[in-house]
Amino acid sequence: MAAGNVKRLTLELGGKGPNIVLDDADLDLATDGTLFGCLMNQGQACESGTRIIVAAAVHDKFVDRLIERAATIRIGDPLDPATDFGPVISAEAQTRILRYIESGLAEGATLAYGGGRPAGPEFERGFWVEPTIFTDVRNDMTIAREEIFGPVLAVIRSESTDHAIRIANDTEYGLSAGVWSTDNQRALEVAGQLEAGTVWVNDWHMVNAAYPFGGYEQSGLGRELGPHALDEYTEEKFVHLDLSGRLDRRAYPLLLSTPPA
Repeated sequence: MAAGNVKRLTLELGGKGPNIVLDDADLDLATDGTLFGCLMNQGQACESGTRIIVAAAVHDKFVDRLIERAATIRIGDPLDPATDFGPVISAEAQTRILRYIESGLAEGATLAYGGGRPAGPEFERGFWVEPTIFTDVRNDMTIAREEIFGPVLAVIRSESTDHAIRIANDTEYGLSAGVWSTDNQRALEVAGQLEAGTVWVNDWHMVNAAYPFGGYEQSGLGRELGPHALDEYTEEKFVHLDLSGRLDRRAYPLLLSTPPA
């Protein structure tokens, strides 16, 4: 629609947010933050952290904690204040998410938690998908490449910080990323190397209206929020005023000095 009259636009598109857990991370904080980063709104958020890249030194311990905490999530009626996790938006979304889970299994990932529909009469109505955790994920698998837009976590082991950064940036997206570490300087150094419009350190989903939000690469064009958003609605103009009154000092003196025929 914008192409017909060259209408200016911004595009805030999809993401496949890499979430790096360094070997010095507070694992309790990182565990809860990882689940929040992916499972808020049942994973139906463009800037969710869906690829969890975990240092080999803490990988097994972190995964154990992740599964233990995921098991405490209360699935149920979203209008009940006690509920942590509700249904996805539609039957179409449910079918798409379950298809991605099947592809993860088919491509060799290990289903460590969830992966289906919750059982019970209270889940007969609505479009339900359990919080799902895959381990042994490679970054070339479909569940690590494509935006699922659902509650599916892909855990990827990294052998070093540089390896984690390479995995994080190996994507067509660049909307969000995150780093978990108890060393702020180290975390900021990693954050500076991540190719994403927003990078959280020891947090996720926190957006400030004063600062720009948007993506790199296939994650969008332009920025929302902050003064950068105002720039998207501003036309710039350059006005040149000559104060010398001397055209003979311009790039076309020969044309002006040529005598008439």
